[in-house]
Amino acid sequence: MSDAEAPVLRMESVRKTFGGSVVLRDVDLAVAPHTVTALIGASGSGKSTLLRCANLLEDIDDGAIWLDGEEITDPRVDQDAVRRRIGVVFQAYNLFPHMSVLDNITLGPRRVHGASRAEAEERARGLLERLGLGDKADAYPDRLSGGQQQRVAIVRALAVRPRLLLLDEITAALDPELVGEVLEVVRGLKDDGMTMVLATHEMGFARDVADQICFLDGGVVLERGTAEQVFGDPQQERTRRFLRRIVEAGRL
Repeated sequence: MSDAEAPVLRMESVRKTFGGSVVLRDVDLAVAPHTVTALIGASGSGKSTLLRCANLLEDIDDGAIWLDGEEITDPRVDQDAVRRRIGVVFQAYNLFPHMSVLDNITLGPRRVHGASRAEAEERARGLLERLGLGDKADAYPDRLSGGQQQRVAIVRALAVRPRLLLLDEITAALDPELVGEVLEVVRGLKDDGMTMVLATHEMGFARDVADQICFLDGGVVLERGTAEQVFGDPQQERTRRFLRRIVEAGRL
């Protein structure tokens, strides 16, 4: 396999338990460069835990994780250095309320990556402009809508030029009319070639944007494939039941 084809993120036999309960059970995952992987499944199936393990926010109990060929679960690895290469956006915006939008975005590049204020602000303003927030640089989070705050959180993650972007149910806390504007941002990032793994309940969006769909059930990747394969011809009865309920609820 050439470097161009090698996975950006690879998980092998990853296992995670909480209080004796197995949350991830021998998970294998490979994410190719410039692709989008969508994690789908019921609440509690392990999607968010998988993302948190990928970013080393949770220690795994067994298995291994690689980022660009480096085993990042090796105890000798500098975890902070790894996290600097991964952008994360959670369903809660996690913006600092006492800081302006511009300061929220430039904090990481300046404090963690050593960028100058001028350099960090130039990139931040460019990203804000691109995401339709060019006039919000000096605003404070409580003056923004939920959709705007989530777009700022995405800009903050992009400001550090991540190799991999993890998105954890980023529309879950939004009013329905604001969901579209955030999902449109993700579509734009896909068009730019950003490598992403996203956990989502937006099935129609996952079908349209994802190169790879992984259906999780009980901490196991029960089924994986292209959107056409998983949504159009699921092989597992559990996947078929899940998707049938989604269709009946009008969400696909």
